Amino acid sequence: MRILHTGDWHLGRTLLGADLLEHQAAFLDWLVDLVRARAIDLVVIAGDVYDRAIPPVDAVRMLSRALERLAESATVVLTPGNHDSAARLGFGAGVMGARVRILAEPAGIATPVLVDDDSGQVAVYGIPYLHPDLTRYALAAVPDEPLARSHQAVVGAAMDRVRADLAGRSGTRSVVVAHAFVGGTEPSDSEQDIRVGGVDRVAESVFDGVDYVALGHLHGPQRVGEGDRIRYAGSPLAFSFGERNQQKSVTVVDLDASGTVTVELVPAPVPRRLVDVRGTIDEIESGAFRAASDAWVRVAVTDPVHPERMYARVKDHFPHALAITHEPADRGERAAARAVTATSDPVEVAADFVSFATGAAPDDDDRAILTEAYEAAALALQREGDR
Repeated sequence: MRILHTGDWHLGRTLLGADLLEHQAAFLDWLVDLVRARAIDLVVIAGDVYDRAIPPVDAVRMLSRALERLAESATVVLTPGNHDSAARLGFGAGVMGARVRILAEPAGIATPVLVDDDSGQVAVYGIPYLHPDLTRYALAAVPDEPLARSHQAVVGAAMDRVRADLAGRSGTRSVVVAHAFVGGTEPSDSEQDIRVGGVDRVAESVFDGVDYVALGHLHGPQRVGEGDRIRYAGSPLAFSFGERNQQKSVTVVDLDASGTVTVELVPAPVPRRLVDVRGTIDEIESGAFRAASDAWVRVAVTDPVHPERMYARVKDHFPHALAITHEPADRGERAAARAVTATSDPVEVAADFVSFATGAAPDDDDRAILTEAYEAAALALQREGDR
């Protein structure tokens, strides 16, 4: 059986204010074409299809259309992640066609989707994101004796149910689609913290006894442990500059008659690169970074003094700049700023800022201007309060 493993689409997400829906739509078009071209039998989507529990209407329409098109070529199995609302995503799951199955209910974890190929049957189990506080009673083996308040406990209990069902299906190959943070892996800076009780990870051994485990949550594609039996597909797009060097992909898995997997990572299209630019305003305007002019960039201007019209001048050269900051090259050598408290002198706070931004302490004339400005503002506030 040929399986395509993907997830963490985060439809509706923005990147430092930039709308990603157009790029997400392009990815889904590419994905539909890939499923057709590679004769994929089963598409598994490991959660976080939306970026938030109540997604924008355009994102809902986009997902609906994508599932419809994917189902024309393959069976599609989807399970919710921590960004999704399981109740909303799972709405209507019971009346959907056999080609699209949304496995959103913890109570149904031991009920697989059965998919046939020439070698027999594959049981596909869905483990949605399990919040310990919401599922430790529902998944407990003994009523009124809740599981420990940890991801390890609830995911472990879910897998116990999967293995119990598999034990009655002799010769059936198995796939688990789960949304969790498994130990020994590398997170990215754009993933939501799912820590509960100080613990967010589950052990690799939790997934023993399954032929292939399709994971979601981490945005960098990677294997868990030795071999390719347990993998994260990663997100199709970079959702932070911390992911700018990741090769985004989807995972194509061939599951043979014995349950052995062979994996191929298929690079996803890159709609726009993410690039860090660091230099003086003169270097930027000289064209030294011209190669990044079509990229999404994060620009740090390193002049010792804040350049005039810095933002506009940078935008002239980088129309897709998402973040522009002034970071003097000698910032590390400057004295640390004093903490601002309720008793701090406002004029001294302003003077500290001038020193930080320009690299030079304000002179007497500067201080006179700061004092005048402060007193005028204080007077205006007083008058506003007296009205």
